Amino acid sequence: MKNTILAKFGRSTALGATLAFSATLGHGVQAQTQSQSDNDDGDFVALEQIVVTGTRRLDRTIADSAVPIDVLTAADLNRQGFTETNQILANLLPSFNFPLPSITDGTDTTRPATLRGLGPDHTLVLVNGKRRHTSALLNVNGSVGRGSSAVDLNMIPASAIERIEVLRDGAAAQYGSDAIAGVINVVLKTAPEGGSLSATYGQHVTTISGVPEFSGVATGPDGRPLLDSRGNVQLIPTGKDRSVNDGETLTIQGNIGLPIGERGFFNVSGEFRDRNPTNRQGFDPRVQFSVDDPREITANRLNHRFGNADVQDISVFYNMGYNITDEIEFYSFASLGDREGESAAFFRRPNDSRNTPEVQPNGFLPFIVTDVQDQSAAAGVRGSLGEWQFDTSFVYGEDEFNFGVENSLNTSLGPLSQTEFDAGGLRFRHYVANADVQRMLDVGFLDNPVSVAFGAEYRDERYQVKAGETASFIQGPFPGAAGSQVFPGFQPSNEVTGDRNSWAVYADFDADITENWNIAIAGRFEDFSDFGSTLNGKLATRYQVIDGLALRGAVSSGFRAPSLSQQFFTSTATNFIDGVPNEVGTFPVGSDVAVALGATPLDAEESLNLSAGFVIDPLPGLNIAVDFYRIKIDDRIVLTENLPSNVVVPLLEGIGITGVQRARFFINGIDTRTTGVDVVATYSYETDDFGLFRFTGGFNYNETDVTELLAAPGPLAQANLTGEDLFGRLEQLRFEKGQPKTKTNLAVNWLLDELGATLRFTRFGETLDPGSTEVTDEIIDSAWITDIELRYDFKEWLQLAAGANNLFDKMPDVSPFGPRPDGNGNFSIFNEILPFSSFSPFGFNGRFIYARATLSW
Repeated sequence: MKNTILAKFGRSTALGATLAFSATLGHGVQAQTQSQSDNDDGDFVALEQIVVTGTRRLDRTIADSAVPIDVLTAADLNRQGFTETNQILANLLPSFNFPLPSITDGTDTTRPATLRGLGPDHTLVLVNGKRRHTSALLNVNGSVGRGSSAVDLNMIPASAIERIEVLRDGAAAQYGSDAIAGVINVVLKTAPEGGSLSATYGQHVTTISGVPEFSGVATGPDGRPLLDSRGNVQLIPTGKDRSVNDGETLTIQGNIGLPIGERGFFNVSGEFRDRNPTNRQGFDPRVQFSVDDPREITANRLNHRFGNADVQDISVFYNMGYNITDEIEFYSFASLGDREGESAAFFRRPNDSRNTPEVQPNGFLPFIVTDVQDQSAAAGVRGSLGEWQFDTSFVYGEDEFNFGVENSLNTSLGPLSQTEFDAGGLRFRHYVANADVQRMLDVGFLDNPVSVAFGAEYRDERYQVKAGETASFIQGPFPGAAGSQVFPGFQPSNEVTGDRNSWAVYADFDADITENWNIAIAGRFEDFSDFGSTLNGKLATRYQVIDGLALRGAVSSGFRAPSLSQQFFTSTATNFIDGVPNEVGTFPVGSDVAVALGATPLDAEESLNLSAGFVIDPLPGLNIAVDFYRIKIDDRIVLTENLPSNVVVPLLEGIGITGVQRARFFINGIDTRTTGVDVVATYSYETDDFGLFRFTGGFNYNETDVTELLAAPGPLAQANLTGEDLFGRLEQLRFEKGQPKTKTNLAVNWLLDELGATLRFTRFGETLDPGSTEVTDEIIDSAWITDIELRYDFKEWLQLAAGANNLFDKMPDVSPFGPRPDGNGNFSIFNEILPFSSFSPFGFNGRFIYARATLSW
C-alpha cells in the first residue's frame, strides 16, 4: 500500500493543473502576511475579529454576533501532536465529538465526527464559505453515525487553514440542507508571501491498563493444553498489563504564499501523513487448531488488530485571488487528496468453518484495504457594482471510495480461492452554482442602514455503486459463505447510479434597530427533484443591555434532505449481532425487496432550533458566553434493524423473491429532541516578568431523547412488527447515550519571549455502549485527558516543539468479561479479545508523545 500512494498522487498532478481553471470556491478575505510562529501573540483571536459565517454582512464581529461562533486560528490547530483536522477539533471544541471506532470496515479509515450530539450529516461543512462535498462512504456498522455520510474533514490539511469558524446554531434558512447542528467554515490561507514547512513525528507509548500479559499456554502432564470451564485454553499470566509502543506517525506539512503581480495571491499547502496501526487487543484464549495439535501451544494469541488503521494520505490545496479591477476580484481554490488505508477484521481461526485450510493453514486475519480519492475545484467572481456587493461561483466536488480485501479467501471457492479481491467501490459527486448580492440600504424609520441580501443556488448530485470482481461475491461450488471473507464485494445487481438536483432562492435582512438592538431575519425556499420543496426561516436577535452584558437568541426551522447514499446504497455483508455472524442485505428504498417490506420514498428531516444566551465581560480581558439550545428533529432517517428471516422470507417469497434471508433499509423512522448548553470563556493576563497567559474554558451539556418511534409500514405491521422492532433498544440508546452527555475543555497558552507552552485538560462525561439487553450494556466512565506541549523559537525562522497527548496514559475501563451478573452464562469472549468499547469518546490508544520542527519564512 505505502509504496503506491506517492506515485499515484504524482500521476494526478495533471488534474491539479486543470483545477486552477475549473476551481473550488474561496471566501474573499484580503491577503495577509503569513503567521510566523505559534508563539506569536497575534495568533490569538480578538473579539473584534470579523466573521463571515452565519451572516452576509461584511462588518459582523465575534463580539456582536447574535449566534454563538467559535473561531480557531492556525496556531490553535498546530499546538498539539495530532495532525488530523477532526481530531484537532475534538481537542479544542467541547460540543465536537470524534470517537475512534475499530473493526467497522471503511469507517476505520474515514471516521465521522458530530456536533452537539447529532448525526455527522447534521453539520454543514463549508470551505471559504462554499459547500464541501460529502464522503461517498455510508457508515452502516455499529458506530456513532450509523446510517450517515459525512464530510471528510481529514482531507483538509491543517497547513492550508487560516482559521475555522464554527457556528453553533441552526442555519438551514441561510445555507440549506444539513445545517441543523451548526456550520463549520474552513477559511483557507491568503498570504501572498512567506511560508512554512514542518515535520511532526510521534508514537503511542502506553500500558494497556486492565489487559493482562501472558507468557504462554498452561499444559498438563501429557503436554496438551489445559482448558477452562468454557473450553478455552488456559494462559499463564505474567502479573503485568500489556505495554506497547506503536502507531508511529510522520506528518509533513508545508505552505507557501506567492504574489500574482501586485494585484493577487496564490497560496499553496500540502500534507503527507504516514500513520502505522495500533493494536490494543487482549490475548485470544480460544482453541485455534485442537488440543491434540502441537501447533496449539505456539499459536499466535495476538491474532487480531484492534485500534487505529494503517493509513497513508496526501493532500494538496491552493487558494488564489486576483483583482481584475479595483472593485472586482476573481478567486479560486481547489484540492486533491488520496488516502490508502488498511483495517483489520475478525480473525478466522484455522478450525473456523469460514476457513479453507488448504489456502490459510494457520487461519487468517483479513484486511479491508481502502483507496479514497478526493478532489474539488471552484471559481468565482466577487466585488462591488455601485452600492451592491456580489459573489458568483461554481463548485465541483467528488469523493471516490474503493474497497479491496487482502489476506482473505472466498470459502465457497474452496482450495481454488485467491487471497486478494477487488470488492468494488462508491462514488459521490456534486456541482454547486451560487449567486449572491448584498448591500446596506437606508430606510427612513431607522437610524442605521439595513443589510439586505438575496441569492440563488443550483445543486446537482450523483451517487454510484460499482461492482467488484466476480470472485469477490460469487457463490462457488464448495460449502460456505459466498464472497470474499470480511467484505463480500458489491455485485452487478448492486450497481446503481442515482441523481438529484435542487434549486433555491433565499433572502437575508440584518438591521440595527437601535444602537443596542440587532435583528436578523433569513428565509430560504428550496426545491428538490426527488422529495419536493421546503421553506425555512430564521430570526436571530441580540440586545446590549449595558456595557459588558448582551442577550442573544434565535429561532429557526431547518431540514436535511435524504442523502443519495441513503436512498441508493445496496450491499450484502456479514454483520456481527451479539457476537453471531449474520448475512445481511442492505437494500435501497426503491428496490423490489424494500418495497415489498413496506419501504416508501424518503422524505426530508425537519427541525426546529431554539437558542437563547448571554455574553458578559465582567473583568477586563475576561469574556464569558452561555448559550442554551433545543433542537427538535422530526422524521429522522435511520437504518432499520436487521429484519429477521421469519418475517422477511415469507413476505418476499409471497411475491416470488427468494434468496434473501435478512434485510434492512432506510426509513423516516424516529423523532428526537436535543437539549443542552454551551459555555465558553476566555481570559488574557499579562505579567511584567512571567509573560502572557491566555486561558480558555469550554463546557457542553447535551442530551438527546428519542421522543417517538414511527409505526412499522404496512406489510411489516401486518406481520406484527412495531416501530420498536424496526429501531430497537440498542439503536435508540446509541442515539441517546452513545456520546458523552458532558464535555469540558480547559486550556492555558503561555508566552514568554521565545518560549511558549500549552497545557490542556479535557473531561469526557459518561458514555454508554448499549447491548441488546441491559446486562450487556457497557458504561464508559468519565475521564480527564491531559495534553501538554512546549515550544521554543531558536530563530525567527526555526521553532522546535515537543509534547504529549494523553500525558497520563488514561485508558477507558475494559469491557466486562467472565460470568454475567444475571447468571445467564458468560459475556462474549470477544470482550476479552477486543477489550475496549469503540464508543469511548477519547479512543483507547493511550499516550501519544511527539516532536515537531517548523521552518518559517
